[in-house]
Amino acid sequence: MTDSKFPGNIQESVTVVGGGLAGCEAALQLARRGVYVRLIERKPRSFSPAHKNPDLAELVCSNSFRARDPLNAVGCLKEEMSKMGSAFMAAAIRTEVPAGGALAVHREEFSALLTRWIEQEEGIELIREEATKLPAEPAIVASGPLTSDVLAEEIGRSTGADGLHFYDAIAPVIDADSIDMNHAFFASRYDKGGDDYLNLPLNEDEYHAFIKAVVASRKVPPRPFEKPKYFEGCMPIDVLAERGPKTLAFGMMKPVGLIDPKTGRRPFAVVQLRAENAQRSAYNMVGFQTRMSYDAQKQVFRMIPALANARFLRLGSVHRNSFIDAPRLLDDTLRLRSMPNLRFAGQITGVEGYVESAFCGLMAAFYTLEEQLQIPFSTPPEETLSGGLLRHLTTPRDPFQPSNVTHAMLPPPEKRLRKTDRKRFYRDRAREAFERWWPTTGLRPLAFED
Repeated sequence: MTDSKFPGNIQESVTVVGGGLAGCEAALQLARRGVYVRLIERKPRSFSPAHKNPDLAELVCSNSFRARDPLNAVGCLKEEMSKMGSAFMAAAIRTEVPAGGALAVHREEFSALLTRWIEQEEGIELIREEATKLPAEPAIVASGPLTSDVLAEEIGRSTGADGLHFYDAIAPVIDADSIDMNHAFFASRYDKGGDDYLNLPLNEDEYHAFIKAVVASRKVPPRPFEKPKYFEGCMPIDVLAERGPKTLAFGMMKPVGLIDPKTGRRPFAVVQLRAENAQRSAYNMVGFQTRMSYDAQKQVFRMIPALANARFLRLGSVHRNSFIDAPRLLDDTLRLRSMPNLRFAGQITGVEGYVESAFCGLMAAFYTLEEQLQIPFSTPPEETLSGGLLRHLTTPRDPFQPSNVTHAMLPPPEKRLRKTDRKRFYRDRAREAFERWWPTTGLRPLAFED
């Protein structure tokens, strides 16, 4: 490791391994409250198969942080994180792009902003090298779902756990100028968000021809030592198409809530595109992650009428995501039972999603502050989305699988409610529980400025 700029006698210091969403969140929360942080990030000395940008907090898959509405579980979690002063949420709001009912960001500007905050923070030493060992000093391990093989082996030896893994997939991105707007229209489902999405309609014959081509296309096979184990919430479209010819029509290609202004009718199926940036110069194919070969993707996706001449700025791919058996290995403060100097945070713990990953970094920092600076902090109530997600990570279950935050992680209502009433109940109860709990902690939210 390189020489540190901090004196060796500092007692309140923490090493953070990984400069992704969880690592950046944890580092900023600790440093701005008086704990010196050594943040170790492998880029740009080496890159994982999915990373390209030397900046920190790179968004590999979608640029969307999913639903904004607190009636949704992830929307309510974002609301709680904002109230706790999350750096992730502050950066998201400052780099937001239109996305209907979702919170989406300009991916390069988002990463650049968090990188700038890290580099300008006096209490953070950014060390650009690959971590090959787990630190002996107090540390937060946020090495991400694409942890390097060397460090992953070290984690496996230290935890005694088998290398659990699943597969995640990346959707293609298209040059806006190459889309045929004669076969497209702007709208959000049920008019939520106005013209934030670009919709590419297909009639019944076009849809079934497309599905047949997806199923018949050449796929990138897993390597001999790999056993595909896909996350259900990010399933490749070719895997879904193999389940039946109408699976996609009831999934990401469902036309519900959309009317094509050219026909005045609902299309048989639709492909939705979401802007990658505020200029709308590029669009992401929503939900179209795939394991098809690059040549097959170009051929099959150009069967969609609006994409007949599409220029692909990025094609889809599949990559391995590693995670630990968190409920068995971590205590209720995200600390590794076998090595109490270490906490784990982010997707390596088994949470799925950008928001959930950053949330883990926030919680790991708060628990560390309680130890380092004796700032009172208690686990959020189980009625909050924060508490529910933490309990999901620390309550033993077999098998343990990665998950986004859901209302299923919360205690159920005492009586049966309709779906809309149930969501409203969860939101209102979570807000009340949060407002009772947060003032009892010794923390106050940080303010992040450009």
